[in-house]
Amino acid sequence: MSSTTSLLHKTTVHHRLAAANRAHILLHLLLILSIFYYRFSTYIDIEATTSFYANFSTFAWLCMVVAELILTLVWLFSQSFRWRPLSRSVFPENLSGEKDLPGLDIFVCTADPSKEPTLEVMNTVISAMCLDYPPEKLAVYLSDDGGAAVTLHGMREAAAFARWWVPFCRKYGVETRAPGAYFSGRSGGDECQHGDEFGDEEKEIKIFLDIVSKYGLFEFFKCISKYFDRIVIHDNRGNNDENAAKMPLLVYVSRERRPSYPHRFKAGALNSLLRVSGILSNGPYVVVLDCDMYCNDPASAKQAMCLHLDPNMSSKLAFVQFPQVFYNVTKNDIYDGQARSAFKTKWQGMDGLMGPVLTGSGYYLKRKALYGSPDQEDTYLHQPDASCFGDSNMFIASINEALGKAEASTEELLHEAHLLASCSFEKGTKWGSEIGYSYDCLLESTFTGYYMQCKGWTSMYLYPKIPAFLGCAAIDMKDGLIQLRKWNGNLLELGFSKFSPLTYALSSRMSFLHSMCYAYFSFQPLWAISFLIYGIVPQFCFARGIPVFPKVTDRWFIAFLALWLSSLLQHMYEVFTSGGTLRTWWNEQRIWVIKVVAGSLFGCIDCIMKKIGNSKTVFRLTNKAIAKEKVENYEKGKFDFEGAQVFMVPMVGLVIWNLICLIGGLWSVFDRGNASEMFGQLVLSTFLLLVSYPIIEGIVTRKGKGKM
Repeated sequence: MSSTTSLLHKTTVHHRLAAANRAHILLHLLLILSIFYYRFSTYIDIEATTSFYANFSTFAWLCMVVAELILTLVWLFSQSFRWRPLSRSVFPENLSGEKDLPGLDIFVCTADPSKEPTLEVMNTVISAMCLDYPPEKLAVYLSDDGGAAVTLHGMREAAAFARWWVPFCRKYGVETRAPGAYFSGRSGGDECQHGDEFGDEEKEIKIFLDIVSKYGLFEFFKCISKYFDRIVIHDNRGNNDENAAKMPLLVYVSRERRPSYPHRFKAGALNSLLRVSGILSNGPYVVVLDCDMYCNDPASAKQAMCLHLDPNMSSKLAFVQFPQVFYNVTKNDIYDGQARSAFKTKWQGMDGLMGPVLTGSGYYLKRKALYGSPDQEDTYLHQPDASCFGDSNMFIASINEALGKAEASTEELLHEAHLLASCSFEKGTKWGSEIGYSYDCLLESTFTGYYMQCKGWTSMYLYPKIPAFLGCAAIDMKDGLIQLRKWNGNLLELGFSKFSPLTYALSSRMSFLHSMCYAYFSFQPLWAISFLIYGIVPQFCFARGIPVFPKVTDRWFIAFLALWLSSLLQHMYEVFTSGGTLRTWWNEQRIWVIKVVAGSLFGCIDCIMKKIGNSKTVFRLTNKAIAKEKVENYEKGKFDFEGAQVFMVPMVGLVIWNLICLIGGLWSVFDRGNASEMFGQLVLSTFLLLVSYPIIEGIVTRKGKGKM
C-alpha cells in the first residue's frame, strides 16, 4: 500500500511483509517457549536422581540454557527491524530550482596514504566536486590526519584536474563522474557520445592522467616529510572571468597535533571540519564520505534534498542515509562484503520506526542536528559562547547563521581556520560531549546518530536503483575480522555503559522498538558465547552418549527442528526477496558462523579488557590498498586467511573438536544403539562442519602465507 506524501517523495509501507513478519514472530516465540518448557521440565526429572550421570547432565543442561537464553534475548531485539518495513522513492525533478537549494559541505577523511592510496582519495574528492548541484553552493573539505605530503600534493593535482573534468562532466552529462571509475570501464557505458568534440576532450583528459601516472608524481612525494597544522584553500568561485566554469570550493585541512592533547581520531577530524567549514562556507547540510567511497550518482544530493526540503516532512529529520554499496563485490560474495542483511533488511525496518543508524559514510546531515535537540531547547544554543563552542567569535556567529559564511579576507579566514583546527581549541568546551561528533565511543558516527535520536531527531533511508556511492569492500579474512572486532567491541561496551539502549534510550525520546534495534547492535556480540557453548557442549555429550536434545521420536524434538528450520527459511526468504540466490544464502550462513566465533569473540574480549583497565583505545585503520593476489583469490571464491591466523584459533579449535567428537559419537551410537537420542547432536555437528568447510580446506590444503 502506497501513499504520496508530497510531490517530492513517496513512502511505501510494506504491510503484507510486516504482517508476515509478525506472524512469524508469534510462531517463533511459541516454539521458544516450548523449548524452555522442555528444558525446565527435563531439569526437574534430572534433579530427582543422584547419579554421576545426572550431575554431569545438569551441568550440560545449565550450559545449554545459558546459550539459549542469550540467543532468545538477541532474537527478541532483532524482531524490531521486521515490525514496520518501508521503502522510499524521490522525485528530484520537482525541486523548485537550483537557486533555492541550500549550501552543502562535503567532508572526506584520510589518515594514512600507505593504507588509503592517494589516487583513491583524490578520486573521491573529484567525484564530490562533480555532484549535480550548484557549484557556488558546494564545498569539499579533505581532512588529512596523516599530514602526508603526497596527500597535499595530490589535492593540488586534483584541483588542477577538476578545472578540466568538472566542466567536461557537466557539459556532456557524464553520469559516472569519478575519474577512476570512468576510465577503468566501471561506468558501464552509460555516457552519451556527442561526436568528435566529446572524443577530443576525453582524449586530452586521458593524456593528462597518463602523464601523472607515467612520471609517478605521487610516488615521489611519499618520501617527503609530513605536514601538520596546514590549511590550503582552492577557491575559483570568485573568478572574474565570465567564460570560466564555476567550481566548488576545495579545502585541505591537516589539523594540529600535540602528544599532550587527545587526538580523538575520526571524530576529532570531523569536528575540526565542522568548525573550519562553519566560517568558510557554512552549508546547512553536511555530507561525510569515506576516502574510498566515491560519488557514483551525481543526482544523490538532489535526491536527499527531496526529503530534507519537503514541507510535509517533520522538522526533526536529522539525516538521510544511503546504503554503502561496493564495486568490487562479486556474485559469489564469500565474505558477505555487501552486508545485505544490514542495507536491505535492517535499515529498511528501522526506517519504519525513527530511521536508520548513521552508518559512517554516504549520509546527508543537517548541520544544526549536531549542535542540539530538534526543539532547540538547549540553553547554550540561545546565547552560544566560548565556554560551549570555543573561543572564536567568527564561528559562534555562524552557528545561528547570523553571518552565513564569514565575510573576511583570505588571510583572516586562514588565521581563524588555524585557530579552529588547533588541538587545544576544544579544551573546556562541549565539543565531543554535547556538541558535534561524540567522543564517547570509537564508532563516532553510529554513536552520534544514536545520541541524536535519543534527543528526538529522526532519520530516513533511501535506497535508489543507481547506487549513490560506491566503495571498496574488504576481500580477505583479516581486514573483515579487524573491522568486526572493532565494531563489536565498541558496541558491546556501549551496551554496558551509562548510554545503554536498555536504560538511556528507553528513558529518552526514542521509541521502545527503535531502542530495541540499538539493543540488538549492542548485545549481538554475545552470540559468540552461545556459539562456543553450542560448538563444545553438545559435541562432548555426543561422544559420551549423553543427550542434550529430545529423542527424534519425542514430540519435543519437533519444536527444536521447527525452530531451526524456521530461522533458516526466514533467512532464505529475505535473501531471495532482496535479489540474492541460494549461493548467497549459503555464503551468508557460512561467513556468519565464522565471523561470530572468530570476530565477535575477540570483540567481547576487547570489551572485557577495557572494563578491567587492561586495554586502551586503539584506532585500527582498514587497509584499502588491496594486493592483486587477494583480488584473484576472492574472484575464484577462495578464502584468504593471511594475517588472520590469531583470529581463526577459536574457529580452528571448534572444527577439530567437532571432528573428534563426531567420530567418538558415531562410535558410541554404533556401540550403544542410541541413534534416536543422539540424532539432534549428530545433525548439529554435521551442520557446523559443513559451514566450516573453508576452515577445513585451509587446514588440509592451503599452503604459503595464508595457511592455517
